[in-house]
Amino acid sequence: MTAPSILWFRQDLRLSDNAALLAAVDAGPVVAVYILDDKAPGEHAIGGAQRWWLHHSLTALTESLEAKGATLILRRGDSVTELDALAKATGASRIFATRLYEPWWKAIDAKLGDRLTLLDGNYLAPPTTIRTGGGGRYKIFTPYWNALSQHMPPALPQRAPHAIEGVAAKTDALKDWKLLPTRPDWSKGFDVWTPGEEGAKAALRHFLGEVGDYDRARNMPSEHGTSQLSPHLHHGEISPATVWHRIAQADGNGQPYLREIGWRDYAANTIDQFPDYGTANARGSFDKLSWRTGNDADADFRAWTKGRTGYPIVDAGMRQLWTTGWMHNRLRMITASFMIKHLLIDWRRGERWFWDTLVDADYNSNSVNWQWVAGTGVDSNMFVRIMAPLVQSEKFDAGDYIRQWVPELAKLPDATIHDPHGAGVAPLDYPAPLIGHREGRERALAAYRAMKP
Repeated sequence: MTAPSILWFRQDLRLSDNAALLAAVDAGPVVAVYILDDKAPGEHAIGGAQRWWLHHSLTALTESLEAKGATLILRRGDSVTELDALAKATGASRIFATRLYEPWWKAIDAKLGDRLTLLDGNYLAPPTTIRTGGGGRYKIFTPYWNALSQHMPPALPQRAPHAIEGVAAKTDALKDWKLLPTRPDWSKGFDVWTPGEEGAKAALRHFLGEVGDYDRARNMPSEHGTSQLSPHLHHGEISPATVWHRIAQADGNGQPYLREIGWRDYAANTIDQFPDYGTANARGSFDKLSWRTGNDADADFRAWTKGRTGYPIVDAGMRQLWTTGWMHNRLRMITASFMIKHLLIDWRRGERWFWDTLVDADYNSNSVNWQWVAGTGVDSNMFVRIMAPLVQSEKFDAGDYIRQWVPELAKLPDATIHDPHGAGVAPLDYPAPLIGHREGRERALAAYRAMKP
């Protein structure tokens, strides 16, 4: 009899276009397992919003596997220890998994050695294959994207296997992991999501009808112009290759959206080169910048997290994040810039908040995006370029978006809703700005000048 192989699910919770799954099936009986390892990632163990998503995604994956003849084994603890125990219990000698680039996954993979077979599939192309003419690695997005484009399109997505010869073993009960919030249950607004592979396919089908207007609508918070595929992509419920081919075949210009998928690859490329990107400034000079600390800074940070800054566009974004576990992409830039530059609070505090509250929190993208806004990254916006939230709000017609998420302002017309305090019409229950735009800008520039030699 053929010895079984372990299929180790991580951030690839799908059956379609899953090279590791197909390789395991070809090798014989399959021991499918997901391990909840909270120790290996350290401070980047998955956050609360991701745990909500994971619960429902694992439920969907279990049902899909059972329909094919297999079962999903759940284990919690050290990944290597649990894989060793599972191999001993089932007689499995090989482990198949999808290649990932977060530093903790790479460290675990190295410990498993030759027993582990890694296959690609969570990115358009393996980042290590995108090289400069001299064989080096790219650090700047635009040349990386240009080089990646030369490798496109990706291979056609592969279908899920018709059947899987599954091997059972001792498993945890998902409910015992207590991934869902209880008291308080802050996830009631998460019902806008349908985690799982079928939910990912439905989201893509919906977006296909809108992709032609993406380049414009993605910047308009009051419109639903984004794909909202990010949590599905992060958890691997759909492959980037599947998204690429469907978008490329759709009516309209899908290139602006495909470029965003390329940014996701670029983020993995960056983390592969700079593993501590989520915790350390890529530009060492910023280690000297004097971020605000102490009680006043803490109070401002709490107000920011609660959407009580006195800037309607910022508050709308932060409240959308808390309610739904997601935030419009332009709002991510606006809210991050406000915290970093207007409040002069270390970008890492914001990164941690997003990590805990985003259903699509991704170490690669989250770290790269925060360092881009902060000006501390290898490829980033200049620190001295400070977004004006009131201007951004009006420019991108955010009135209806603000009305949805900041109900205190719902009755204000477009002429005053972006800056109700400046217009003298702010309701009594809406907070005053934590700091004026000019004052915040000057404080940030002074801190920047002070750090320069």
